[in-house]
Amino acid sequence: MKYDFDTIVPRRGTNSYKWDSMPAGKDVLPLWVADMDFRTVPAITEALARRVQHGIFGYVRVPDEYYTTVTRWFERRHDWYIDKEWMIYTSGVVPAVSAVIKALTEPGDGVVVQTPVYNCFFSSIRNNGCRIVSNPLIYEDGTYHIDFDDLERKTSDTSVKLLLLCNPHNPAGRVWTREELSRIGEICHRNNVMVITDEIHCELVFPGHTYTPFASVCEEHLWNSVTCVSPSKSFNIAGLQIANIIARDEEVRRRIDRAININEVCDVNPFGIEATIAAYNEGEEWLMLLLDYLKANYDLLRDFFHTYLPEISVTKLEGTYLVWTDCRIFKQSSDTLQSRLLEETGLWLNSGTMYGAEGEGFLRWNIACPRTVLEDALERFKCFVDSLSTDK
Repeated sequence: MKYDFDTIVPRRGTNSYKWDSMPAGKDVLPLWVADMDFRTVPAITEALARRVQHGIFGYVRVPDEYYTTVTRWFERRHDWYIDKEWMIYTSGVVPAVSAVIKALTEPGDGVVVQTPVYNCFFSSIRNNGCRIVSNPLIYEDGTYHIDFDDLERKTSDTSVKLLLLCNPHNPAGRVWTREELSRIGEICHRNNVMVITDEIHCELVFPGHTYTPFASVCEEHLWNSVTCVSPSKSFNIAGLQIANIIARDEEVRRRIDRAININEVCDVNPFGIEATIAAYNEGEEWLMLLLDYLKANYDLLRDFFHTYLPEISVTKLEGTYLVWTDCRIFKQSSDTLQSRLLEETGLWLNSGTMYGAEGEGFLRWNIACPRTVLEDALERFKCFVDSLSTDK
């Protein structure tokens, strides 16, 4: 393989949130925080090295090249035309979501989320004084579907102003189809609910599935939505703090821009700009090989569970590198399972309840790691499950 995804790159001692959040010396294997344990695209590190050599890191002006690079990428790869005037840059997708909520709601308004869902959605809603309105996904046959009847009921409440859509969905692993997105949009438009869509995992989609930007489905959806995107997940540059908000409606954009400034997340750093340009201009081959590697990791995990842990269901993974496993058979809370697993084996996964009440009994795995690391994690997990069986 042209790019090396197998070599273990030590991250302890680099102030990594993922790897350095436990005391040194503990044999902890962290597959929790959603960043990857692979070096990023060489073109990105080379672009950053050139920028570092300049030696001055003052306030930055975002150049036209940045906008051109982003818009060309989405038009070429995803058949979505974006006018540069629709874009607002900011420091990350979570700050973007928070600013959009601030811009488009009043305290007390309802915001719909499709649980289990990315945990930061909850804090972004609460921090803006809004109410969380859950439209629980339906779990059956190892995958999730949208409860459209419930969505209709929830959005018909006139106090509900927004739907936060996760596309592709974390942690459910779904890549929503054009038909599903169309129906979501129709329901929300009919009930005067705007769709705010987090599409940070949009490049992490496996064969047989297609990422469709919500705003690209039709003109109506474009005008009734705000899209948040970033290269951070796909190219492993989350620490460089860069994201884009895309809004067609000029008045909506004006209100978001005001909220961005109120929240003081209106500035970005020079490294995020350079990395984005390099990623979208020179990183596509690396990305495609990464997807092959991640798919092989998922197949390995799924086959391991099928062979050694058949009592645990592994959710079908259509996109992202986050695997959702159904551990309800053990009749212990997700928090208890996570805590015991970490204490007894050193394997650190995410408790399902981070993602809402519907996550109870589930654990989330981050499989964006060298294969030998994943194999180690699987053996640790099997030992843990074997010990649970012994306890019965």
